[in-house]
Amino acid sequence: MTSQKKRVKRAISGWLVLDKPYDMTSTQAVGKVRWLFGAAKAGHAGTLDPLATGILPIALGEATKTVPHVQDGRKVYRFTITWGRATNTDDAEGEVIATSHIRPDKAALQTVLARFTGRIEQVPPAFSAIKVEGERAYDIARAGEAVALAARPVEIDSLALIEHGSEESSFEVVCGKGTYVRSLARDIAEALGTCGHVGSLRRTAVGDFHEGDAVTIDALEALALEERDAVLKPIAAGLGALLEVRLRQDQVTAIRNGNPVLLTGAGAPVSLDEAWASFAGQAVATGMVERGQFKPKRVFNAG
Repeated sequence: MTSQKKRVKRAISGWLVLDKPYDMTSTQAVGKVRWLFGAAKAGHAGTLDPLATGILPIALGEATKTVPHVQDGRKVYRFTITWGRATNTDDAEGEVIATSHIRPDKAALQTVLARFTGRIEQVPPAFSAIKVEGERAYDIARAGEAVALAARPVEIDSLALIEHGSEESSFEVVCGKGTYVRSLARDIAEALGTCGHVGSLRRTAVGDFHEGDAVTIDALEALALEERDAVLKPIAAGLGALLEVRLRQDQVTAIRNGNPVLLTGAGAPVSLDEAWASFAGQAVATGMVERGQFKPKRVFNAG
């Protein structure tokens, strides 16, 4: 019997903006993309529920060092609320735990949305990945035990009604890190004296990554390996929230060795809490500027 040749992992780096399909976990999506690229390392910037679709930014190789900067970016979601039924998961997958004959009218709905914009307190769903005394909340909930999660502050930049119907309404929300759309749907329904759950959910943007950038798994599978590589965005695509500091060629080696360099030239920053350094458009490191010196914190390996 001949043994199969072990697949060699590739030291490939960059960002893939995946259009995650329905009924796939974020972990499964990362595993699939990592396998398709033969990448040695991969990670994602912001979990999407299995029943949600849309933008899941996946970092390969050195791009994984920029994941926190993408996770902190604003998210945009399109979602529907199904009126009259609450579920234990706050989405269509869960068991119905309450019903109501009340259906909100459009005027009442538009009025209540203002209460869910700005900085609000939100109780996460019982079926979430938040840890309670070392255990995931969803594991406790699946075991049939009660889960009591504390409210936490989240930022809702905007919340708009797209279409209203007696049984289902659709919305778009722009929000910050840690916001649960399932909780938002549950709380909007309760504020209107009824109950409801998320019927469908699609993420259309994460930071600088949008639907126009996205590629499906089916599309990736149809490409040859070198064609897949061409779909990747550079490491720097994950650093759009930071100010760019451009280096001279003679400074690159010092930075890669973890040493600070003095920034010169007109407009060179004197102090920055966070920045990224580049040479010829390529990301070299992230770090800070102190007293006119760029001090590297995370260095990206050449190649």
